[in-house]
Amino acid sequence: MTHPILLLGLLIVAYFSGSQAENSFSQYWEEHIDLSHPPYWLAAKASPLSLHQEIVFIKLMEENELTSHLHSLCKQANIACSTNSLVKKKTEDATLPPIAQWNAIKEVYDHFQIETPQSTVSQGGFPFFRESMVKEGGFMSIPDLRDPMSYKSFLPRSLASKIPFSFARIEDLKKIFGVIDDESNMDKYIQETLKICEKTHIRGVQSTCVTSAEDLIDFVVKKLGHHVSVWSTENIEGSYENITIGAVKLIYGNLSEPPALCHSEPFPFQVYYCHALQKVKVYVVDIHAQKKVNHAIMACHYDTSMWDPNHIAFKLLGFGPGLIEVCHWINENGMVWTKTLG
Repeated sequence: MTHPILLLGLLIVAYFSGSQAENSFSQYWEEHIDLSHPPYWLAAKASPLSLHQEIVFIKLMEENELTSHLHSLCKQANIACSTNSLVKKKTEDATLPPIAQWNAIKEVYDHFQIETPQSTVSQGGFPFFRESMVKEGGFMSIPDLRDPMSYKSFLPRSLASKIPFSFARIEDLKKIFGVIDDESNMDKYIQETLKICEKTHIRGVQSTCVTSAEDLIDFVVKKLGHHVSVWSTENIEGSYENITIGAVKLIYGNLSEPPALCHSEPFPFQVYYCHALQKVKVYVVDIHAQKKVNHAIMACHYDTSMWDPNHIAFKLLGFGPGLIEVCHWINENGMVWTKTLG
């Protein structure tokens, strides 16, 4: 049984942990990435746990006592214990409808076999479109750009590596986080994310799910090297709006050097589904929304030959695999990593 004094120490150091954890992430970044500092929103996702807190929670997990201290873990680690509370935080803006359920999984290109164009578009905006549809001065209906669980943090690698992150052990995983079947969206989020992470994807696509900031950096370095740039959509402005398109700028057009796209997945702690894709161009597009201009990142795939013929993009746009390019927006907390050229 874990000694109460150990838990008391956990609470005492909580106040001082944030800067220490951020410094640890920044140090790992500086050691592996040839950029002066990570984007502010990515740095904010670094685990706020101190080394001492990590050790305490690892000990609790090893003694099968973590569930009894779940509230402390979720509060100190800034992860999700209640999906309902998270959704409430994200939907306080009454001008936006509930977060679109297809958002988190739309980037798994062979996953859509049951969704219909009508049901998707009725939620607002087009999730997939042609490059020719995005021209300065034109108009476009933008889908939901929000991350359904945007503020959660990574767990430290030492703790995340001990989480049973597999569908075969889903019951053990849900037990750790106190998730009861059908109690909330969390059960569905966990199932969908694990399916995405374990699914056999398109041939030739190198993909993985990363469960810590260190794993994310390691994936990027392995696929692209140390000299990289990272791009992300600035904010969620324009979601569910008919907007005017401003400047369209190509920021990466080397079809022989595949970028890596990482999509935030709904899960108790921060998880990214990342894949390196051939023949992708990346643009930054000024979206003139009602409140302000959003600088959104657009990825266009020029090789769709291996995509599922029933993919929703083909239902929306016509044609079929290999016959057209397909573009989409990078959602909130998503990112595109590109190799620095020259």
